[in-house]
Amino acid sequence: MLKQQLTQKLQQKLSPQQIQLMKLLQIPTAILDQRIQEELESNPALEEGETLEEEFMEMNRTEDSKAEEDQSEREGEGESEGEVDDLEREETMPEEEVLLDDYLNDYMDDDEASYKYQAEGSGQEEENKTLPVAVEDTFHEYLETQIGMLDFKEERERIIARQIVGSIDDDGYLRRENDAILDDLVFSQNVSARPEEIEYWLAKIQRFDPPGVGARNLQESLLLQIEHKMTRSDTSFDERLILAISRKIIANYFDEFTKKHYPRLQRQLNLTEDELKEAIDEILKLNPKPASGHVSNSRSTHYIVPDFIIINNDGELELSLNTRNAPDLHINNHYRDMLRSYKHTVNGRRATNKEKEAILFIKQKIDSAKWFIDAIRQRQQTMFNTMYAIMNYQYEYFISGDQKRLRPMILKDIADITGLDISTVSRVANSKFVQTEFGTKRLKDFFSESLQTQDGEEVSTLEVKKILTDIISAENKRKPLSDEKLKSMLMKKGYNIARRTVAKYREQLNISVARLRKEL
Repeated sequence: MLKQQLTQKLQQKLSPQQIQLMKLLQIPTAILDQRIQEELESNPALEEGETLEEEFMEMNRTEDSKAEEDQSEREGEGESEGEVDDLEREETMPEEEVLLDDYLNDYMDDDEASYKYQAEGSGQEEENKTLPVAVEDTFHEYLETQIGMLDFKEERERIIARQIVGSIDDDGYLRRENDAILDDLVFSQNVSARPEEIEYWLAKIQRFDPPGVGARNLQESLLLQIEHKMTRSDTSFDERLILAISRKIIANYFDEFTKKHYPRLQRQLNLTEDELKEAIDEILKLNPKPASGHVSNSRSTHYIVPDFIIINNDGELELSLNTRNAPDLHINNHYRDMLRSYKHTVNGRRATNKEKEAILFIKQKIDSAKWFIDAIRQRQQTMFNTMYAIMNYQYEYFISGDQKRLRPMILKDIADITGLDISTVSRVANSKFVQTEFGTKRLKDFFSESLQTQDGEEVSTLEVKKILTDIISAENKRKPLSDEKLKSMLMKKGYNIARRTVAKYREQLNISVARLRKEL
């Protein structure tokens, strides 16, 4: 049985402007310029460049004078004639035409200067600085040049060697199996080869510079580097003896070496402690990533562009936004002129279909440009307010630079101060950096939970991590401190902490367990 029912439902939906603002809040300053350029390319009503306030004032004065002239002309024509014309216009013009005319009138009355976005801190003296780009051969290009030094009897051998070089990854390792390389040769180069040929030319390539390139794993790479050192003419006899011990350790006792079972190595190799230490030191000088000193094909150098700048001016902190990538934006003058011309053309008669389409198109583009300019302005204001609250909350740190002065701070603390939602504060803190006189810091690193001391005082977990790092840095590397001993030392300093919490903080700091921190 069908029946109708009236219900009320409360829903919360995000407007397109709110969605656009949230997306803009998430991106850092380094990417903001790219986002603005995309909007400039897609919306012709949005224009980049300087628009002086005097131009807007002159434009408003011109509009006001025109309006006064029109008003005086209407008054001269007489009230009765004007009333008849208005009645006839209301009867003949459809509702859509009235809406278009209202929009034109409303737009022309808008304060155009309010839609201009002027980046704070920008001026004639600010230069558009570009980051330097390193121009040099990539790692694979460097290997390609060394292929020319090999002696090939036929072209297919050169193709095999180049295929092997192309299969080496950005770390300098060949992690593809021989069968996969053979298949690549058949399908991409139409060359049929044998596994023996792959091994032969791989052995040649493994003699290339840098030493250790073309290895299939870390153990093989270290062995290749040791062999290279032993064959050098400037290596002394004593150094070769130590390198021979290092080669034996890597070749036969690699597992014991990685787990730092030094007493077992000393017994099995029948070495003194000094001999083992010298051999281990030689191994530690080797490069685990042979290609690390060259430009990668797929990786580009990333520069950190700070979003905020804090300056200590005689004890007073000054906060500013980095607006290098936020150009001046305003509505295109050509689109405003077109609206003026349509206003005078359409006023008093029925608009044609083409005129309707043109007006609606201009309206859509101008509204979109206004929304984007407002979103950029709101982004800057929200970011500034959030960072200003963080700066005041962590005032002692930004004055002294001492990480132990950091207060416990969570997203809710800043949200309560600024009146923003927690998710908004999270978007601002995500992937943002602040430049201080103590270095460029990640914004979310200032947020931490609290830990209670034995006196009942709440301190930041960042303070505990800093003390934990200092203790481990000062420990005796021959007898590293265990997590239990670290817990006891922190307890003596007045911090209530469990051993598993020490282990968690140690792992967050990328510090190994005591056994792996041991040195000879």
